[in-house]
Amino acid sequence: MSINLARSRASTRAAAPQPTADRAKPYYRSYVPYMFLIPGLVLYLIWTVYPLAYQLYISFFDWRIIPGQTSTYVGFANYEAVFADRTFWLAMRNTALYAVVTVAGQMIIGLTLAFLVNRVAIGKRFFRTVYYLPVVTSWVVVSFLFVYLFSPGDAGLINFILTKLGTITKPISWLATADTAWIAIYSLGIWKGIGWAMVIFLAALQGIPPELYEAAAIDGASEWQRIRYMTLPLIQRTLFFVLIALMIGGFQVFVSVLLITGGGPLHRTEVALTYMFDEAFGQLHFGYGAALSYVLAIVIVVVSALQARLFGRGDKDVEY
Repeated sequence: MSINLARSRASTRAAAPQPTADRAKPYYRSYVPYMFLIPGLVLYLIWTVYPLAYQLYISFFDWRIIPGQTSTYVGFANYEAVFADRTFWLAMRNTALYAVVTVAGQMIIGLTLAFLVNRVAIGKRFFRTVYYLPVVTSWVVVSFLFVYLFSPGDAGLINFILTKLGTITKPISWLATADTAWIAIYSLGIWKGIGWAMVIFLAALQGIPPELYEAAAIDGASEWQRIRYMTLPLIQRTLFFVLIALMIGGFQVFVSVLLITGGGPLHRTEVALTYMFDEAFGQLHFGYGAALSYVLAIVIVVVSALQARLFGRGDKDVEY
């Protein structure tokens, strides 16, 4: 009887399905991650990599878009023309000056506002939202707003205020000359980006433990000493990030200059992108415009690399 019972148990175990290695694991297939990556990768290749490659191809031709005309291969002639183009280098000088002025203004004012907002006990979200509103406002809208603010005659709000205050005796034609037109362009560039810099700086400041400031105050450190020897070293990586991001954005200035002055008068307010836009879509020099864009891209990469070398030696924040 015991032999029959043992045989019955053995047959039951044999008949029961054994768990396989595949059934023991979760329903995972090696190709599943690629199914999520491929759609985005395909769109990136179509809308980013392909246009960049095709633009590089165009830069070696005297490109024609009119049906029936033939595009002539010119090699590096477009690039040679770029380096000999005095208007382009004037535009690059204006672009670099715009980047320096606006980046300095955004970082100084943004950091100051971040310190002030960080000290507010009530209403931090309100102030953060108010200062950030220009960032999310369309460049087209704010550019036309500044055209109105700096309009000539009494119609412009700036002229009206300065006249009432007695600062000027007669209205100024702000956008008629390059020197005064740059005031409007710089003001817009700084005002538009202050909120973004402030939010980034505010996030960094809120990450510093308040106990450090309390200990420094007990040791007799003044307000400026706490900022100079504690706050700035603790957020130096954030300062470097904001500097690089704003500098790249400064070299890409386009809409504000196009709508406020159009690069005039006589290219005096021309920047790299407005000049490239005019050459490509105004003069229909698409090959030359493509070469201009790649030269500008190289300049931005070089400037970013120099900044990383000069200011990024301490690539880590001071630990506490």
